[in-house]
Amino acid sequence: MTDTAKIAIRASTQEHLEIEDIKDGIVILKDGSSCLVLATTAINFGLLSEKEQEATIYAYAALLNSLNFTIQIVVRSARKDISSYLALLEEREAKEERKLIKDQIGKYRQFIQETVQKNNVLDKDFYIIIPMSALELGVAKTFKKTVSRQKSLPFDKSYILQQAKINLYPKRDHLLRQLSRLGLKSSTLESQELIRLFFNVYNPESSTQPMAETSQYKTPVVKAAILPKEETKAEIKKETGENQPEESTIRKQINNLVKKNEPAIS
Repeated sequence: MTDTAKIAIRASTQEHLEIEDIKDGIVILKDGSSCLVLATTAINFGLLSEKEQEATIYAYAALLNSLNFTIQIVVRSARKDISSYLALLEEREAKEERKLIKDQIGKYRQFIQETVQKNNVLDKDFYIIIPMSALELGVAKTFKKTVSRQKSLPFDKSYILQQAKINLYPKRDHLLRQLSRLGLKSSTLESQELIRLFFNVYNPESSTQPMAETSQYKTPVVKAAILPKEETKAEIKKETGENQPEESTIRKQINNLVKKNEPAIS
């Protein structure tokens, strides 16, 4: 066995992610900071008239000038999933009794399917992220955690969640009002939608995989597959609640029992 094979696997996938947990539509990061995500629509600026374009520019300028906090605008391009649309066409084709219309639906469905196979049909999603820095929770404790490189959150998770709601909800409401003036429809992503979004970001080829409800997730932490011997023993004791004696102690107890039961030699 090589030295590489002897090295125990200590890291897990969770250690490479900045996300600690997602609760009540708020993303809690490992450093104690948090954010919420708004999903918004878009408008085709080129199709607007000159007056409408000017009004849109002034409304957007008013939105930017009204901000006294930072935001992040994300435009995500992803491959369009039309499996549900093709299934709808198949269903309509099967129900249609008139032969001419039935043939037209079949040709249209085949055309769509061939087009998607030959070309990458992309769909754009627009998001606005409203962050809350960990320093807003408490400078001293957050700075101490950063310097000491602690892996745990600087504050209790429930406290971070409470402060995030107080800090982020007014900013969210302000942005929703400003976006409505631009003619954009916006909404806050809930926990289930956030899980789906991050899953698709890290697994772009598995966008059609169904996701379980958030209530079914017991823990967000992904444990390592293999632990070192010392950690394995500690983990077993912790999970089973048993205080297992060491091998040397067991041998001593066995030797004492054997000596007691040995016949006396005269």
